[in-house]
Amino acid sequence: MDFGYARLRTSGRDLIQQVEALKAAGVPEGLILSDRRYTGDSREGWEALLRHVRPHAGHRITVETLDRLGCTTRECLTLAHELTQQGIGLRTLADQLPIDTSLPGPAAETAVALLAMFARMERLYESERGAEARASQQARVASLGRRPKMSAQQQAAAAEMLSSGMSGEEVAAGFGVSRSTLFRNLKLYREAQAALGTGEVLKPRQARWTR
Repeated sequence: MDFGYARLRTSGRDLIQQVEALKAAGVPEGLILSDRRYTGDSREGWEALLRHVRPHAGHRITVETLDRLGCTTRECLTLAHELTQQGIGLRTLADQLPIDTSLPGPAAETAVALLAMFARMERLYESERGAEARASQQARVASLGRRPKMSAQQQAAAAEMLSSGMSGEEVAAGFGVSRSTLFRNLKLYREAQAALGTGEVLKPRQARWTR
C-alpha cells in the first residue's frame, strides 16, 4: 500500500505540485498527508502518517524528494534509515538518484548504502576544511578551462563508494557518467585532498581506483 507525504517549501503552489506528483506516481489522494509548517519536532501530517503505516506490512511512503522528510540532510537520512529498519518502504520521485527501498534485492541494499554514504559526505563538508577543498578544486578547474561533470560532493560520495568495494562501473552508472569521466573527476578530488594534506577521506590502502 502506498502512502504519500508532502511538506511545504516556499509557497502553497509548491505544496500542490508535490501532491500532484505523488498522485501521478500512483498514490491515492486519500493517502497523501502534508505539512504546511515545521516547528521544532511538531509535524501533524507526518505524525498522522506514521500512525497509518505498519511495519512489515508492505506499506511504502513516497515523497517527491528526500529533503521533504526533514530540514537537514542528516535528519532525512536518519528517518530513511529508521523506516528501512522497521520494514517500511521509502520511495523518492525526483532526486538525482531516486530510491525505492521497498524493492527487494541488490538495488534496495545499494540505495541504503548510498544514504549512509551521503550522510558521511555531509559531515565532511560541514567543516572548514571541506570548504577549502572545494575552493581548491574550483581554482584548479578554472585554470583548466573546463567544468567537471560531477560536483565536489558527488566526487566525495563516489570515492566512499569505491572504498567500500563497489566497482567503477557500478559507481559510474549510479551517477550517470562514463567510467572515464568518473575516474577523471576522482583524480581532481584526490588532488584537492592532497593539497590540503588531510588524507582523512581516502587512505592509499583503501583506494580502489585501478582502471
